[in-house]
Amino acid sequence: MRKVQLDRIQPGATLAKPIFREDGNVLLGAGMALSERFIQRLSDLGVDIVYIEDELTAGIEPNETLRDETRRKATEAMHKLVTAQMSQNAALGRAARPELGRVFRSVFSEILNDVMTRDDVFAGLSQINTHDSYLFQHSINVAVLAGIIGIAKGYNRNQLEELGIGALLFDIGMTKVPRAILDKKGPLTAEERAVMQRHAADGYDLLRKEHDLSLLSAHCALQHHERYDGSGYPRGLRGGEIHEYAQIIAIADVFDALTSARSYRKRYTPSEAIEFLFAAGNTYFDLELVRLFCSHVSMYPVSTTVLLSTGQIGVVARNFQVAVHRPVIRVIREAGGGTPAEPYEIDLRDLLHVTIVREI
Repeated sequence: MRKVQLDRIQPGATLAKPIFREDGNVLLGAGMALSERFIQRLSDLGVDIVYIEDELTAGIEPNETLRDETRRKATEAMHKLVTAQMSQNAALGRAARPELGRVFRSVFSEILNDVMTRDDVFAGLSQINTHDSYLFQHSINVAVLAGIIGIAKGYNRNQLEELGIGALLFDIGMTKVPRAILDKKGPLTAEERAVMQRHAADGYDLLRKEHDLSLLSAHCALQHHERYDGSGYPRGLRGGEIHEYAQIIAIADVFDALTSARSYRKRYTPSEAIEFLFAAGNTYFDLELVRLFCSHVSMYPVSTTVLLSTGQIGVVARNFQVAVHRPVIRVIREAGGGTPAEPYEIDLRDLLHVTIVREI
């Protein structure tokens, strides 16, 4: 299979991976033929990329860190919490959060088990969701990425749990931000920006009152917008004043936000997001944490279509943690525009004169 931008899809293409609703249920299942009507519907829902079946890329499967069932359960728990918290009925919102720590301890335990059963600690996040799913799926992705970094740092199980629950719930304060501000496509006014920035303190206030949640997990909500040089909010902390959990979550938050489609901009490629993180090293983020993070994230995820410096077009077939920028490429179009008689692969680790120009 290969990942393709929705505006490049021709009617009749076969969907290779399902697309999910905001509550974790399937919107369109794998094997579905994409009609012109379906393509337009997906565009209306904010979907900008899909995975399709392709004879030339048969056997190529994205490296998904989470099992579908694990993500479904996590999405269901997040959806229940967020929708209840956003309810105008304060009593309902409170009643829907009994034993918050127990619920999300169980959710993150399953996420962590999926991550730790992988042969390599290398992030793979390939699920496609509608625009309305962003708030739920973003927190799950941040928890996966943060958990991978926690494992790489050698955290024990209790530390991983504190980090992971903090990552799942770090943005819960966003439920207090008016929908009109969340969905605004243009720049925010100073007043709107002030309302938006209150979500960090609001999230902390919500979580610190939960008797079965670690206060360190609550501090992830409070500090995830602090920056290494002191330019963040709400307290302008700098360097080591920011808890390491919050620093890890901040990096994962920015990476996943940049590589996700939003109502007001297109998604950045993973390589572009990685470049941004390195440029922000020791300014927004601790450079050593950035290096550790980027060594566990693929610049060119499996199934990504790329243009090579030779003029060939190919699809990423395999990645290597020790050479994240030199994957194996399945060539699907030659430089002259012709299709190979038989699909073949080239290993960029062995062809140092060949580079990836860009994703397409």
